[in-house]
Amino acid sequence: MSENPYNIGLDRNPANYQPLTPLGFLERAASVFPDHTAIVHGGLRRSYAQFYSRARQLASALAGQGLGRGDTVSVMLANTPAMLECHYGVPMCGAVLHSINTRLDAAIIAFQLDHAMAKLVIVDREFAPLMAEALALAKVTPPVVLYDDPEYTGPGTLDEAEDYERFLASGDPYFAWLMPEDEWDAISINYTSGTTGDPKGVVSHHRGAYLLAQGNALTTSMAKHSVYLWTLPMFHCNGWCFPWTLSAIIGTHVCLRQVRSEPIWRALAEEDVTHLCGAPIVMSLIESAPQAEKRALDRRVQFFTAAAPPPERLLASMKAAGFDVTHLYGLTETYGPAVVNEWHGDWSALPDTEQARLKARQGVRYLPLEELAVLDPDTMQPVARDGETIGEVMFRGNVVMKGYFRNTEATRKAFADGWFHSGDLGVVHPDGYIQLKDRSKDIIISGGENISSIEVEEALYRHPAVAVASVVAMPHEKWGETPCAFVELNSGQEADEMALRNWCRAQLAAYKVPNKIVFEVIPRTSTGKIQKFVLRQRASKLVLK
Repeated sequence: MSENPYNIGLDRNPANYQPLTPLGFLERAASVFPDHTAIVHGGLRRSYAQFYSRARQLASALAGQGLGRGDTVSVMLANTPAMLECHYGVPMCGAVLHSINTRLDAAIIAFQLDHAMAKLVIVDREFAPLMAEALALAKVTPPVVLYDDPEYTGPGTLDEAEDYERFLASGDPYFAWLMPEDEWDAISINYTSGTTGDPKGVVSHHRGAYLLAQGNALTTSMAKHSVYLWTLPMFHCNGWCFPWTLSAIIGTHVCLRQVRSEPIWRALAEEDVTHLCGAPIVMSLIESAPQAEKRALDRRVQFFTAAAPPPERLLASMKAAGFDVTHLYGLTETYGPAVVNEWHGDWSALPDTEQARLKARQGVRYLPLEELAVLDPDTMQPVARDGETIGEVMFRGNVVMKGYFRNTEATRKAFADGWFHSGDLGVVHPDGYIQLKDRSKDIIISGGENISSIEVEEALYRHPAVAVASVVAMPHEKWGETPCAFVELNSGQEADEMALRNWCRAQLAAYKVPNKIVFEVIPRTSTGKIQKFVLRQRASKLVLK
């Protein structure tokens, strides 16, 4: 085959090729709209010029500590300006951002610090005691920088930690930050919930972050200067890449340290919020707020939700209150949302019950995702588009992770046959929209948080009275789902529900503790395998408020 004539003498060079990175979005915003408000946090207002300057200072200060390409900076922060600065400043020095879920226990945090080989830690004062406990368990001994958020007035300190503002002041606001050497370079690492053993470190690259950040703006119809309220934790998949999206559209971040109804409604009204994201629990919080907290909205607000589909009643209430709700779906391995329930205009004329049925579907691929399919995992052939035949949801494209950090075998399995295997089971409807039907790893999604049934079972098994334990999801009006444990006790042993819940509370994060424990003979197959589908059916009839 002859050489392609369009390749002869037409090579890549600095004039026609630069690696894609979302870091340039902030530089452009600061140069074109330097005085536009970038960040709102309580009484604080920061312009894009200030945001960019502080991000460069952070990058410079990190470089001054010897951090560079391939080094990990671990951060444990609330939705604060510092967290936004870390999303730019850390990769601007070439390092990799590791955002830690603030709801984890010390042992899991220690595992992550060691596995990610953390070279420096930045922690909010509120989480300092937990971080101190984790560092005492960890093998790594990174220096610690303590962020003192003026919006936090509670206890918390960490001996020998350097103050965040002093650390920033040591950096150069005009620092010549580093472009990635290759757009395939890692920009962040985020850990899964460890549904099968230890958590896995999902490595994202600059190219994917750049594409999904722009895909967010296009998919959510974010106009220039939109105002985004941070009700989604930024530690979740880097806030679904919205920390970078907002710079692309020169929008305003409204930070929210705690997700509570009163500050949400106040921000919606006073800051002219146009967009926000979150699990259905956030919608419930907004909708069920006292009437005195609610405000009349003079515009439609776009709310993007993931996890379990919201109930019909909640959707109707949100619509009446001025919100347009769109269902998204994705995983940490796809930078957050990569599937959207694209809404057709004529669907809005359908009865509420039918609209709720359509909104429960996960949808179609995001613009920057090349391929989305539901395949038979044995044959790798597409399932019938009948809304009934179940297969595994698989992804292929530029917004799929690089792989799992220091875990070659897990990466190989995840990318078998040239597709990313999500582990989620679903169907395809005749119009091409996918809908999840089950989770092959038995993940329980409670208030947007992933809970491993295996982890909860292991905690129960450590109790001397427990012979057999099986944990499944049960419906919960507030959280969507919550763990329900079925337990058989050892002969001659006694334990009641409160005793086992207290036992779990001592070993697990609070949101992982079973809300219901049922003592009964657990159904098994002829080979002794626990029939979890039977337990799910039983749990589905139990609803906690």
